[in-house]
Order: sequence, then structure tokens, then C-alpha cells
Amino acid sequence: MLDGFKKFIARGNMVDMAVGVVMGGAVTAVVNAIVEGVINPFIAMIFGKPNMDGLLAFTVNNSTVSFGMVLGSIINFLIIAAAVYFCIIVPINKMRDLSEKAMAKLKKNDADVAASQPDLSPEEQTVILLQDIRNQLAAQNGAADAAKASVTVEPAQK
Repeated sequence: MLDGFKKFIARGNMVDMAVGVVMGGAVTAVVNAIVEGVINPFIAMIFGKPNMDGLLAFTVNNSTVSFGMVLGSIINFLIIAAAVYFCIIVPINKMRDLSEKAMAKLKKNDADVAASQPDLSPEEQTVILLQDIRNQLAAQNGAADAAKASVTVEPAQK
């Protein structure tokens, strides 16, 4: 049961959604400060009103339609979207690209080694490894004659 929960939590979509919710909540205070401290004063200077809620508003039969409130919400949304994109998405994508390049380089090196050797059974790989170790030890000890005299086991042909 816990394995299923781990898979559910580790899915890419779930992680992306969690990051979006958490960062959206964290950025809200910053965005509100920018809107109330910078944007609304500029609007007040231009239109003579402290915020856009009353801007482009009209009332008919005691019902008020406020296009300014919608415009203010759109500006808030765009500020939040820009903050999330530039502060979260761009750095994560950069890190992902760097890790993919590193993995591709490692896979290329592994593919070169694998291409130089045919598919060998584990026993054959062990024999080849032991022969390499024997040859290196013989070279270190100056016993090159012992290495030449020994019989080498060739991998079986498939």
C-alpha cells in the first residue's frame, strides 16, 4: 500500500502541481505588496483612483459592472505567472537540461564500451576481468614471463 502511495506522490504531474500550489501561496504576499505598493499608486496617479475596482464601472438598476476589477485581477495573474515562471520554471528547466546533458555524456561513454565488447555472459566477463587483473599484477611484479606462459581462456562464441 505504501509503494502505491510513493508512486502516486513521485509522479511528475503531482510534483509539478504541488510546486505550483506552494509557490503560488508563497508568492501571494510579494505580489500583493507589488500591486498595492507600486501598481495601484501608478493607477491612482493616472486615473485619480487608488485601485482599479471602481475604474470603468457603471451601475444599472443597483447592479454594478466593474471592468476595472477584472483588469486588476488580470494584472495580478500576469504578475504571479511571471514570478512563478522566472523564479521556478526557468531554474528547474536549466537544472534538468544540465542533468540530461550529463546523463547523455555518461550513456555515450557506456555505449562506446558496450559497443567495443560483444554480449558476454557474466562468467565470461569474470574470466576476462580476472585475466586483466592477472596481467596487470604480472606487469607490476616484473613477471611478464609468467603471464606469457599461462593459458588464456577465450570467451565462447555465440
